[in-house]
Amino acid sequence: MLSELMNFLRACFRPRSDRYVHAGSDAGGRQEGLLWYKDSGQHLNGEFSMAVVQANNLLEDQSQIESGNLSSHETGPYGTFIGVYDGHGGPETSRYVNDHLFQHLKRFTTEQQSMSVDVIRKAFQATEDGFLSVVTKQWPIKPQIAAVGSCVLVGVVCSGTLYIANLGDSRAVMGRVVKATGEVLAIQLSVEHNVSIESVRQELHSLHPDDPQIVVLKHNVWRVKGLIQISRSIGDEYLKKAEFNREPLYSKFRLREPLKRPILSSEPTISVHPLQPHDQFIIFASDGLWEHLSNQEAVDIVQNRQHSVDICSDIKFSWEFFREVQEGW
Repeated sequence: MLSELMNFLRACFRPRSDRYVHAGSDAGGRQEGLLWYKDSGQHLNGEFSMAVVQANNLLEDQSQIESGNLSSHETGPYGTFIGVYDGHGGPETSRYVNDHLFQHLKRFTTEQQSMSVDVIRKAFQATEDGFLSVVTKQWPIKPQIAAVGSCVLVGVVCSGTLYIANLGDSRAVMGRVVKATGEVLAIQLSVEHNVSIESVRQELHSLHPDDPQIVVLKHNVWRVKGLIQISRSIGDEYLKKAEFNREPLYSKFRLREPLKRPILSSEPTISVHPLQPHDQFIIFASDGLWEHLSNQEAVDIVQNRQHSVDICSDIKFSWEFFREVQEGW
């Protein structure tokens, strides 16, 4: 049953001290075959648990947890940063985001001396601009990099406030206790940008009123221009810049008509949530998990564990979670 699980659970955690996780390493986590997991780790706001199953021969995804000073100034602010980068078309974009997004966030936090929606938005834009520079430089020798992209889900906990920013269809879900009953309810915090959602299709139609084929139902799946399921991402420059939607890019990615304006956006949807005592934990996961579990089912799995979890990142429920899911498939 583990092979079935690996078909949809995709992520990559890269410890700050090493690019790869070594089997049997208690400090960085433990590895059993294609499964890597860390049952419990400490961050500034509590504990986290995380796990990774490699689904593809080439791992396209990345994720990270950074905790401590969120700026380059010694006085702070302090907090916790969680990032989930679900790559597609190759690993280049997700790796670039993993290497640069948090550093941009620290730079803008230092400039403004605080955490804010504006800081996060600027960090996303700087990351997009940086990867565009990479695509521009590599285009003559590696044109396929123009068709590589990544969903980006970010959570920042700072001064009692949770910031959620999202591009694509990863999802952040909070487990919140109902005071009257003690029940833990699932609260979705992120806004998704998958064209399977009618409102996302409507948004694209309103932005491209002259293009009736902006969203196409292909093999019973809605796709932007028949190519991609998400409307926002980092990368995917072939759907943002006309100079990359031409030869020598593979013909299957090239549009028949000229690209008059960007089709995809790199503008994240950002929400702000003051944290309350009855907010128990947060689950950050890429879309592979949510295709098979509802928000409430995932929250129930975490809540029913004997060991409590404050922040989980990208299918991050620990080894016990995987055993429960594996047994249920």
